[in-house]
Amino acid sequence: MSKILLVDDDPQSLESTRKILELAGHEVTSARDGEEALNLVRQKEHQKEYQGKPHRSDWDVVLSDIRMPKMSGLDFLKSLSVIGERVPVVLMTAFGEIEDAVWAMKKGAVDFLTKPFKRQALLSAIEAALRHRAKPKRDREERFLGQSPQWNELKRSIQQMAPSSSPVLVLGESGSGKEHVARSVHESSPRRGKPFVALNCAAIPESLIESELFGHEKGSFSGATASKTGMFEAAHEGTLLLDEIGDMPLSAQAKLLRVLENHEVRRVGSTQSISVDVRVIASTHQDLHARVQQGLFREDLLFRLDVLQIQVPSLRNRKEDISELAHYFLSDACEKMGKQVPSVSPEALAHLVAYAWPGNVRELANVMERAAVLCDAPQVGLADLPAHIVSDSLKTLDPQWIQISGKTVSIPLGTPLREVEELLIRKTLEVTRGDKQMTARLLGVHSRTISRKMEP
Repeated sequence: MSKILLVDDDPQSLESTRKILELAGHEVTSARDGEEALNLVRQKEHQKEYQGKPHRSDWDVVLSDIRMPKMSGLDFLKSLSVIGERVPVVLMTAFGEIEDAVWAMKKGAVDFLTKPFKRQALLSAIEAALRHRAKPKRDREERFLGQSPQWNELKRSIQQMAPSSSPVLVLGESGSGKEHVARSVHESSPRRGKPFVALNCAAIPESLIESELFGHEKGSFSGATASKTGMFEAAHEGTLLLDEIGDMPLSAQAKLLRVLENHEVRRVGSTQSISVDVRVIASTHQDLHARVQQGLFREDLLFRLDVLQIQVPSLRNRKEDISELAHYFLSDACEKMGKQVPSVSPEALAHLVAYAWPGNVRELANVMERAAVLCDAPQVGLADLPAHIVSDSLKTLDPQWIQISGKTVSIPLGTPLREVEELLIRKTLEVTRGDKQMTARLLGVHSRTISRKMEP
């Protein structure tokens, strides 16, 4: 029996869907809009935190309508992401808003249903979401993919800084993996097993940022119908990630500095201070020193946050890792779709390596997901890549690669695999005039693999 949180503002739809699910053996908790559902999630979350229980969602699947008053299903999905709730979400819509559904899938929803839907379609969507939840998490594996010198140095920094409780400032371009780095610091630290809470400072309205960080008391402002625990209390004994710290309003910056110095928070509308033990990790893609000069960021807060610093390299500065990451994302996307995983052709891989990747790892993941959808051949080719990647990479692609990429090698049937590998490497080295980097690029492996395979 699975536990399902059902969110729908239509009483008839709510009741009929609940009956279908309960008759199928599921335990259902109902909410009439996203705001009520979010309060239920937060209430359960806070109960576990105060009882010292490890964080795991009380629900196996969330089934939510999209169009609802107070808080839509899309806003509810975003709020779940902000508070770190990891549970498969299936969205329902009576209007067939495909654009909304596609956006929701990109933001973490695992499926969507168009009303009116049949009983079997509903149950199939729930079963698929349960299978998605049962899969082992691969995000930690993704965080540590790569063997480039820059990435190895980053991993060493994480291991050095993890045992401390000092603040960490994580710097890097958008999409480079700053949140992955922050989670890795937490999971490698003595605080692992305690809460890891993430707040995107750019996603919270200025009027609500203090309430989100420090909590509020009932009646402290219009709309405060109940007391609320803030992020600092939720992360007690654990780690709080303040993502995009450069966008935090100045008024909240002053109070954040006070919390970092005194290790106490005061809820909005309260006169009582609450002691908190929280390690703060801040991340940003912005130049905080420039923000200080512009009067948009407090210099004393920057000094307090910048005790330990990790610079996350951009993907274009660790090109040696692109092949491994591309194959990982392609395999992951195909696995989710139940498709056989194709290989990546040398031509496609060369263009991936030559491309500048302004969107970094996040952009590569999206490109390989697209390739997984479009590719219907044993290999991902140039036709499966976005046109702008192919055209942009041609500007920097080594002309020698274009001249040699079509050459062939004849291998008799029955040749042992080890000899096939050696022959391919040797012939490719001949054509590239001993260039191991280009040979590795053509064969889709790391340059160290070439050296190892050719050792006597």
